[in-house]
Amino acid sequence: MIHGSSAPDTISVIIPTFNEADCIGELLTYLSAVCGPDAGAEIIVADGHSTDDTAALARQAGARVVLCPQKGRAAQLNYGAAAAGGQILYFLHADTYPPPGFLADIRHALGPHGYSSGCYRLAFNHPHWFLRLSGWFTRFNVDAVRFGDQSLFVRRAVFERAGGYRTHLIMLEDQEIVGRLRRHGLFRVLPGTVTTSARKYLQNGVFRLQAVFSFLTLLYWLGVPQPRLLQVYRGLIRQDKL
Repeated sequence: MIHGSSAPDTISVIIPTFNEADCIGELLTYLSAVCGPDAGAEIIVADGHSTDDTAALARQAGARVVLCPQKGRAAQLNYGAAAAGGQILYFLHADTYPPPGFLADIRHALGPHGYSSGCYRLAFNHPHWFLRLSGWFTRFNVDAVRFGDQSLFVRRAVFERAGGYRTHLIMLEDQEIVGRLRRHGLFRVLPGTVTTSARKYLQNGVFRLQAVFSFLTLLYWLGVPQPRLLQVYRGLIRQDKL
């Protein structure tokens, strides 16, 4: 746990949650194991007042839990960042696992190489060929293939100068912020991968869900209002929490 003022390479891992009791404990156990006794790291769960045992399980696993006044991933990420003690912020989804050496990877990327923010490439925990292909494309450093599941690391000062996440965005907030972060420094796509759950693809059909995501992204870039995007999202995607 970080106390008081922190060194430039201290890292706060921030995980937004809402009803993630089925996966948060396993993720936090993993993070605790791979972080080990690193005194320059902390894990914060920014919970949107889950109605299940997410918060209790997170505390039991040793994470610091902050209850956010506003539900929504962007608002929760900002709230977690404000509560964090680290000078490096690492935003991670509750169903995504970074590689074991992620703390060293991030510190190295933000160290002598001039980068101020970045992410990992993406892999899914399912061998479907289309999911492997989708993950392969995330190696390219272009915003069109930037997704929140890739996780995002950024120096706190850069995050604050960029203005944080846009809380009016219900979706695609992760992709939107990358463009603004680039204005304040170089963005790095690390050669390693984070592994994320394919559960949503399996529930909705791999090709069908990818088509829905592409359609929603197109509507977003065409300027369709967020409430309308949410309406389309809820109408087309099964078993989701938005």
